[in-house]
Amino acid sequence: MGPAVNDALPRSRSYDARRRQEAAEESRKRVLDQSRALFLAQGYGRTTVAAIARAAGVSKESVYKGFGGKPGLVRAIYGQSLLGGGGTPAEERSDRAQATVADPRELMEQFGRFIAEVSPLGSPVYLLIRDAAASGDQDMAALLREVDRERYQRMLHNAHQVLGRKFLRTGLTAEEVADVFFMSTSAELYETLVLKRAWSADRFGRFMARTLAANLLPDG
Repeated sequence: MGPAVNDALPRSRSYDARRRQEAAEESRKRVLDQSRALFLAQGYGRTTVAAIARAAGVSKESVYKGFGGKPGLVRAIYGQSLLGGGGTPAEERSDRAQATVADPRELMEQFGRFIAEVSPLGSPVYLLIRDAAASGDQDMAALLREVDRERYQRMLHNAHQVLGRKFLRTGLTAEEVADVFFMSTSAELYETLVLKRAWSADRFGRFMARTLAANLLPDG
């Protein structure tokens, strides 16, 4: 009987560890979901870690341990937003499209669909960061610089990828292409057309696809 009991112990430990990991992931998701809801409803300054912890059903200490406070929470929900709504992260799907789509206009349409998918998730969080930075919060000012820098680097990556496919108008530099991509993914443009002018996300994505094609592809 002894060996049989001992043999069962590793399986039991593995099961317990898996359950703990699943519980931790569920807790993290609740914290991020409640953080997003409260920050966007109340603003950065008025939202407290204690309120987020209460809404998520966790301790305040666990939030600080997992995210390091409000700046870490905002950084995490912004990063989560950039994954998009599909099972595979949007950046991976974008890279795959850039490597495999054969028609340049279809690729611009794909970019438009990615913009329509990610912008409703990421732009409101970016605007939260921008407004908190404008109010004088130094943590948010630093985060704003960080996310702008990272977004531009991603757009420069996209520019090099698409230029390598020989899809674009001759004479364009990677920096010029990156600037067009950077503009097309800006939260300020989403704010103007979707939040202020009540465009749908799909309409916004189609408009950006046409804008990208008009500015980057050869005429005709």
